[in-house]
Amino acid sequence: MSQPNPPEFIATPKRPYLLRAFYEWIVDNGMTPHIMVDARSPKVKVPRQFVKDGSIVLNVSMTAANNLLMDNDQVTFNARFGGKAMSIWLPMWSIMAIYARETQDGLNFPLEEYAESLALVTPEAATPRPSLASVSGAAVSDSDTPEAGDADDDEPPPPTKPTTRPSFLRVVK
Repeated sequence: MSQPNPPEFIATPKRPYLLRAFYEWIVDNGMTPHIMVDARSPKVKVPRQFVKDGSIVLNVSMTAANNLLMDNDQVTFNARFGGKAMSIWLPMWSIMAIYARETQDGLNFPLEEYAESLALVTPEAATPRPSLASVSGAAVSDSDTPEAGDADDDEPPPPTKPTTRPSFLRVVK
């Protein structure tokens, strides 16, 4: 008597869980979280004037991103760019990396996890994904990075250690 094949196990993507975990780790250590986004698709809602080589780096700290929500499908928040308020909408497949501005410690996400989503979004997905080279080392600087919330400030505030640990990742101002 042969055994029936077990049903195929299909796991949910790891990216949203790892994104939230690294975000919390960066904030808990008093650093500034930044995310690198593949902005080639018109479905990604970001300020297009700051997109360079198909990608954009966004400051998602509590002081820069209002109403930040990271769920399993998307990242959404409101921010100011050049003094103008904008709603940001990022499908989870567009998030390429998360890292701390101060130390560049973070995580690059593999393309394979959302390869089907990228193929369905736009023919541009067939072109090479933007380079993650600007995330490593000190290549990303405050002057190179359009940061939500910092556009009108002459000098960013010094990093402060949060007094309490966030219990969830929805930040409301």
